Amino acid sequence: MIEANVVLDESGVLRSCRVLGHAGAGLHGSDIVCAAVSVLTRTIIRVLAERKDIKIRGNAPSRGEFNLEVEYEVEAGEYLRAAGTFLIEGLKSVSEEYPDNCTVNIERRK
Repeated sequence: MIEANVVLDESGVLRSCRVLGHAGAGLHGSDIVCAAVSVLTRTIIRVLAERKDIKIRGNAPSRGEFNLEVEYEVEAGEYLRAAGTFLIEGLKSVSEEYPDNCTVNIERRK
């Protein structure tokens, strides 16, 4: 089971994302759920890394583990909110289609 935990600030801006686990929906190397989640998380890192007004810290210390933390300047807030919405909607879509293999938790913090 993949568990994705996304943290937004009070205005809905992405602050962090942590993904843990393996979906178990297919053989290693051909698991569609793992592939979908991997593409979403890699894409968010690449998109955010291109912005000078957004600082990201992330790692993938082992297979099945991904961590991302975000700091941003005020002018990047709307961009980051949109990028976070894209990530969340993508993860929710995977979770809705494969509920036995992926869950998504969204938390808002001050």
